[in-house]
Amino acid sequence: MPARMHAVVQTAFGGPEKLVHTETDVPGPGPGEVLVRVAGAGVNPGDAVLRSGRVPELVPLPWTPGTDVSGTVERAGEGVTGFAPGDAVYGMLPVSRHGSYAEYTVAPATALARPPRNLGLVHAGAVPLVASTAWQALAVLARVRPGDRVLVHAAAGGVGHVAVQLAAEAGAHVTGTARPAHHDFLRGLGVTDLVDHTATDFRTAVEPVDVVLDLVGGEYGPRSLDVLRPGGLLIGASIDPGTDERQAAARGLRYVWVTAEPSGEVMQKITERIEADRLHIEIGRTYPLAGAAEAHRAIERRRTTGKILLAP
Repeated sequence: MPARMHAVVQTAFGGPEKLVHTETDVPGPGPGEVLVRVAGAGVNPGDAVLRSGRVPELVPLPWTPGTDVSGTVERAGEGVTGFAPGDAVYGMLPVSRHGSYAEYTVAPATALARPPRNLGLVHAGAVPLVASTAWQALAVLARVRPGDRVLVHAAAGGVGHVAVQLAAEAGAHVTGTARPAHHDFLRGLGVTDLVDHTATDFRTAVEPVDVVLDLVGGEYGPRSLDVLRPGGLLIGASIDPGTDERQAAARGLRYVWVTAEPSGEVMQKITERIEADRLHIEIGRTYPLAGAAEAHRAIERRRTTGKILLAP
């Protein structure tokens, strides 16, 4: 094992330029943890939010971003029984820790699972957060059932393109908002109705729905309440949801904010779906570790199809 590694380190809040590619010490696993040699690290909008300093209490500077990880176990800490050196793994890391934008990272063993056998190990690094968030939103919070009508905003993005597949698998009628360039891609994932949000107010194009998954926030929050059936559920996933439980309740509706927690059990459910070809994870673009700042610029432009990935 080397003592030093390449990593992306942030010492101050700000723009993408605050992500510095440098050398740092290889971390060691504590009890219940494993040291992972990183193969793939997903880049998520939440990474950019944390980098900016909008929620500084979650980020102990200096900090290495990245909650998505796939790779190979290099060392197992005390008490770890499920994984051994050489095992391929993937999963989510806790936010307030050394992240996956590095050659090596440490992860709780309980957060990890074996990656799908039909997915390359680098590609698997794009899966954990988006799949866990979509699963929590639709399978746990909404409990989507056959015949439900589900609207997903930003349907072609990371969480969105997973969410529409999970909703379609559950038997829902799925509507998505997306740019026209993404419509054929989304039809192939099971989306029934598509709305070009750049040209149409979705409220005029969508019949009343049971569930809205809002991955945009801001004005989309209160506007989404307008298309819900009585008792319908709005699930927010943006740091700026634009509405809240009280506003929804005043209209006879429900609102909840979704967040995904690291869980090897959830990752196993995702693995089963990918291996059965019931879930596809699209990679929009892959960057080297030294390209983390450019990857953040790309994620903030909100034009990506699927996921952005770092491959150390």
